[in-house]
Amino acid sequence: MPSEVALLESRTPRADHLGRIDVLEKVKTLQLLPDGLHVTTEGVAQYFVVHRDAVHSVVKRHREELSSNGMITLSGNDLRSDGVAKTATPSDASDDIPESYPQGRSHLRVFTRRAVLNIAMLLRDSEVARCVRTYLLDTEETPRTVIASDPRYDGLDLRVTNLEGSMAQIGPALQELGPVLRRMSVRLEAMDHRMAAMDHRMETMDRRLEAVDHRVGSMDRRLESTEPRLESVDRRLDATNRVVGAMSVRLTDLSEDVADIQRRLPHPPHPPRPRRKRRR
Repeated sequence: MPSEVALLESRTPRADHLGRIDVLEKVKTLQLLPDGLHVTTEGVAQYFVVHRDAVHSVVKRHREELSSNGMITLSGNDLRSDGVAKTATPSDASDDIPESYPQGRSHLRVFTRRAVLNIAMLLRDSEVARCVRTYLLDTEETPRTVIASDPRYDGLDLRVTNLEGSMAQIGPALQELGPVLRRMSVRLEAMDHRMAAMDHRMETMDRRLEAVDHRVGSMDRRLESTEPRLESVDRRLDATNRVVGAMSVRLTDLSEDVADIQRRLPHPPHPPRPRRKRRR
């Protein structure tokens, strides 16, 4: 089993323990960024209770090793994401980039928990780092070390590192997706309100149509009750027409009888003409 000095001096024994990131939380709570994956330089310094210059010094000496274990430098759109920009402070900027207030920060170095564990095996003057190394070298962790050194698990550390890198890319994508989902939610709520209003209007139209149907049914019933009356009137009109026709025939016959009687009656005598008196 490697000693603490071996962890500080050799990269090989450090690589055998990089899968034990759970040890960090056993020693002390690690303050992560809102993405739940990364820690800033300031956060690493606070965790190990050292000045951030000590973290910068470790980064300069072991940049390649830390980069392979998840240390990255954010810039551009990745840096402007809400989960990073609102939490990180200007002191978290990369030590390679000189700070110049009041200009905005253009780079930001962040660490995964794997990289923080790597730093714990490199920091000499930190009680917290020493406690982490003690946990790593404890005998109860021997079975895990055996598993990590098993040839069947070759490349597991690399896969974990790649997975953490992929999660680092997914985090900003999810943060960008959040506003889109909120806008979609607002639009869906507006559509729900419109659909509710439309349902209310349809219900009102249904009630009005039911009232119209009721009126039409009432009119149909009234028309049905009127039909017998109309048939009765038609019958009475037919009877009246027959009576009028019979009366017309009788009147015609009477006029012919009167004419015949007038022809049969003798002519009255003419009155005598008055005689004229003779003049003397």
